[in-house]
Amino acid sequence: MPKVVIASPSEVTSSTSADQGFRSAHRLHKTDEYSSVFAFRRALRGRFYILHYRPSELDTARLGVVVAKKLAKRANVRNLVKRIARENFRCQRVDLPAMDLVVRLHAPVAKATRAELNLDLLTLLQRLPRQ
Repeated sequence: MPKVVIASPSEVTSSTSADQGFRSAHRLHKTDEYSSVFAFRRALRGRFYILHYRPSELDTARLGVVVAKKLAKRANVRNLVKRIARENFRCQRVDLPAMDLVVRLHAPVAKATRAELNLDLLTLLQRLPRQ
């Protein structure tokens, strides 16, 4: 009887799945990083989101997410909005230009569906200027 070897998910990575991670290098961490993106004053407005962007010297795009309590009262809704933003960014990152991005909620999402939030952010990411 042949032996069966089961590999852990971390050992079974192809080149495309490794590129689609959301590691620390793909995030904005510090207040100064967020401030520099807001100070650049370039933004795209969608139905629910505003996408602020600034060209970066790095070789990949980085993301920060801001969700105000004023627009999403409940913590689970704020977390959902952030998860949707991170997931869309993770899937699109390899096609995005090297920019620092801040996704900010600008309209209440109480009545919005997940599909509407996904579509809004996806169209904003596709509208980013290519260098």
